[in-house]
Amino acid sequence: MSHLHSELPTPPPLPEGALRVFALGGLGEVGRNMTVFEYGGKLLIVDCGVLFPDEHHPGVDLILPDFQPIRHRLDDIVAIVLTHGHEDHIGAVPYLLRERGDIPVVGSQLTLALVAPKLKEHRLKEVPRHIVKEGDTLELGPFSTEFVAVNHSIPDALAVAITTPAGVALHTGDFKMDQLPLDGRITDLRAFARLGEAGVDLFLTDSTNAEVPGFTTSERNITPAIDAVFASSQKRIIVASFASHVHRVQQVLDAAAKHGRKVAYVGRSMVRNMQIARDLGYLHVPDGVVVDKIDAAPPEKMVLMSTGSQGEPMAALSRMANKSHQQVELEPGDTVLMASSVIPGNENSISRVIDGLTKLGATVVHKGNALVHVSGHASAGELLYCYNVVQPTNVMPVHGEIRHLHANGALARKTGVPNVLLAEDGYVIDLVDGHASITGAFDCGYVYVDGSSIGDISDSDLKDRRVLGEEGFISVVVVVDSTNGKIITGPEIHARGIAEDDSVFDGITPKIVRALEDALSEGTRDSRQLQQVIRRTLGSFAGRTLRRRPMIVPIVIET
Repeated sequence: MSHLHSELPTPPPLPEGALRVFALGGLGEVGRNMTVFEYGGKLLIVDCGVLFPDEHHPGVDLILPDFQPIRHRLDDIVAIVLTHGHEDHIGAVPYLLRERGDIPVVGSQLTLALVAPKLKEHRLKEVPRHIVKEGDTLELGPFSTEFVAVNHSIPDALAVAITTPAGVALHTGDFKMDQLPLDGRITDLRAFARLGEAGVDLFLTDSTNAEVPGFTTSERNITPAIDAVFASSQKRIIVASFASHVHRVQQVLDAAAKHGRKVAYVGRSMVRNMQIARDLGYLHVPDGVVVDKIDAAPPEKMVLMSTGSQGEPMAALSRMANKSHQQVELEPGDTVLMASSVIPGNENSISRVIDGLTKLGATVVHKGNALVHVSGHASAGELLYCYNVVQPTNVMPVHGEIRHLHANGALARKTGVPNVLLAEDGYVIDLVDGHASITGAFDCGYVYVDGSSIGDISDSDLKDRRVLGEEGFISVVVVVDSTNGKIITGPEIHARGIAEDDSVFDGITPKIVRALEDALSEGTRDSRQLQQVIRRTLGSFAGRTLRRRPMIVPIVIET
């Protein structure tokens, strides 16, 4: 998928004294969030995350924001500000720093601690990092930034207010308004109100739950459901969650302590992140609860805290469901608690994992049959409160699929916001004299990480992979005498991924021979043209007889 905006012009030069804002990811998908602010010839980046692939991206490891619109201006970047430590906001940071390694990275203590292993993995050692907390202000080039506490499904999340002579932009990051959060850290509406009183010229708000009426359920409300699972389970419990969901892990640890169970972490990212959270004081581990081995206690006394709640093929839970996990083998009577919501696009993957777990005899508890997860994003009622508190002049919904952005924009209009801008990745918004408008767009596509390759895989390559996976593959080899215009050997036809035996092609072989002989008799000697003759003839047969459109690879060898 790419975002090519032929209906919008190339952005004009930024007027003097104006603020420019454009997203290179996160508008139209839940992931790869990255927003660029430009003022006075300098750039400030808020978040730099990844999008995880789905079944439409076979073989792809990660999807990055498209850095192309700013690649020629890397020296103008004054900092990368990170709102919180989720992968869709920090995962692409190393890839940008590989292009310029001394860009300062700004974020809360936990956020930067989660970024540190990524920088080490990419051998980025000299990156300047600045820890900030709520209430802090920091001058970053021409941008004056203030950080505001917000509540989310990970500790230490921050909103950021960005002030320039052009006006004030307030970016919420991901947030909700849980009034009884597990860590006691609420979204600072007083700071939002103070900024609103002074005047917020552009409000960039989280849109993920804009379609959901009312208010997001408090994290505390799921504790009874988790406790009920622990009370009723007779054998081992496997809990799957995001590797960064410290609050959920805390609830599991507390339930394990209450019911006399031990907890072992499964999955490299889970082990690493929980050790970081514990070391920094964000995770409080009851004495003697966490153990190193998955068999440190009898099954009825063990809890495994695992990754893979989104059905990721290589994550621990998926490998358990496929019976390919090297350490964990599920047994009938085990309970699997999937303590996370469904990221849009992952529904089919999660369903397959649930089916696989159920087939192995496990009892699967998930959001569809129990209150075992609440969202980390503000629902419509909370967004309305924010609009009424902040009273911005211009609103630009961010973070969400197109329908989420539109729903958020409708809420803003209901509260009387004068100007709502519904943008997509690549759209350019200029704030001039207090009024924001869309002035153009950059071409902004998906950048695929495929093994060691970054950006080399195209949408056309992915289409070929889907064809190979869904329709199969046919190769045809023919040797021709280019001088005499005769077929020497062949055609030899071989198929893969097609149910029928190769003998099904016996009827089409003479037709390929005749088509080639006709082309050769007419003077065709170019191997590419002869390959096209084969492809057309065999393709017509496959579509008519096999009801398939396989990838056909003709090989013409000239002697």
